[in-house]
Amino acid sequence: MFVVAGASGHVGSVVANELIAGKQQVKVIVRDAAKGAAWSGRGAEVALGALDDAHFLAGALKGATGFFVLLPPNYAAKDFFAEQRKVAGAIAAAVKQSGVPHVVMLSSIGADLPDKTGPIKGLHYLETVLRATGTRLTAIRAGSFQENAGNAIGPARAKGIYANFSASADYAFPQIATKDIGALAAKVLRDPPGKSKVIDLIGPAYSHRQIAEKIGAALGKKLQIVDVPPEHQLAALQHAGLPPTVAEAFVEMYAAFGTGIIQPKGDEAVHGSTTFDEVLPSLLLG
Repeated sequence: MFVVAGASGHVGSVVANELIAGKQQVKVIVRDAAKGAAWSGRGAEVALGALDDAHFLAGALKGATGFFVLLPPNYAAKDFFAEQRKVAGAIAAAVKQSGVPHVVMLSSIGADLPDKTGPIKGLHYLETVLRATGTRLTAIRAGSFQENAGNAIGPARAKGIYANFSASADYAFPQIATKDIGALAAKVLRDPPGKSKVIDLIGPAYSHRQIAEKIGAALGKKLQIVDVPPEHQLAALQHAGLPPTVAEAFVEMYAAFGTGIIQPKGDEAVHGSTTFDEVLPSLLLG
């Protein structure tokens, strides 16, 4: 049996669906009974609970041969990093108590670094505490999500602008589709490696200008790219509604990417094939 966390999200839903399509026994972890009912209809077992509840999670993992897990961000938390560590600690405690032999974790490029990476620090911590449990860990260090561009759709529609927080709107960097992340996670669950490993998952490269042009073309307008320099990023993110600790974390992450300290450093690299043109239509509906 495979246990899948985050089954209501972009990645976890793909993992669960891929496994179910392959006739695997699947248990999904969800917090909402209504969403759980939909999974029951697909033949999955449902466990209702939260990842920060170690007792619940250990019970859900009992007898599992593999576990897909992620670290869901809680942007409403007073202390963003403290919340990340709390959830990570509960996950690790449950993994150790249950003895699940293989964990596939959605991590991020840059998770090899202990600090100065903003929200990625929490994933470094989760990787570390999971390795300490003795389980076989496959950490999928994904690059930037193509779906993150969905945050630009509202301002593009309303004001015809695209905010750029990177040093150059013309710098192309790898961006992965969540569809490809979920497919890889399901594959690794079905065919686990002989030992713990880190996989860098790399998608097609796009610049912010290219993304802005594609969104603009889909909306039938030419978008104005608005560069947000480092000294204005914190205020801009807070104005957009992010709490101070979360906004500070993102500014730190932008700086880390800008200085080049975040690089792929896994044991192997896998390349995703889904393009942004394939992802964009669903973002326009969101």
